[in-house]
This record gives sequence, structure tokens and C-alpha cells, in this order.
Amino acid sequence: MKTKGTHNYYVYILTNKTKTVLYTGVTNNLKERLYYHRNPEPFSKAFTSKYRCFYLIHYEHFFEIEDAIKREKQIKGWSREKKNSLISNINPKWQFLNDTI
Repeated sequence: MKTKGTHNYYVYILTNKTKTVLYTGVTNNLKERLYYHRNPEPFSKAFTSKYRCFYLIHYEHFFEIEDAIKREKQIKGWSREKKNSLISNINPKWQFLNDTI
């Protein structure tokens, strides 16, 4: 039997400095994941490296990985307009939240 509430998972949205690109991901360690987005392997071809998406503008917390993955897929399927609305409802000024983690 699984114990509820013993794990932490995060669905997060990153953007670039000019806020023109969005990246949605899932992780169990948000602080560490932000570090690796900001400091990729040399010559990385990762989306976040290519488009310089290092700035956290939205995140949601989950206790179960299945719930986090389901939410990540849901957000990834949304239009840009719907993603913008999600971000703006919680973070109206689209402030970079990296230093709050």
C-alpha cells in the first residue's frame, strides 16, 4: 500500500528573459532542476539551453508522481493563451521566482 504525502513533485513553467518562450517540466527537486537548466552540460541541445529558458514563473506541488505527470501533460497540451492565463492568475506580473525556491 502506498503512503500518501511522503513525496514531493513539482510541475513548473520556465521562460526566457523576454518571456516569449515557455517550457513545462516535472521534477522531484525544483531547486536542483533549476540549477541544471541554468548550468547545462557543455554543447547541450536541450530546449531550455537553446531558447535560454531559465526563469521560473509558475510551479505547482504534488505528493504523487502520477498526479504531477498528468498535470504536466495537461499543461503541455494547452494553447499558449491558456498557459498565459494560468501563469497570470497566480503570478500577474510574471515575476521570476527562482530566488524564492
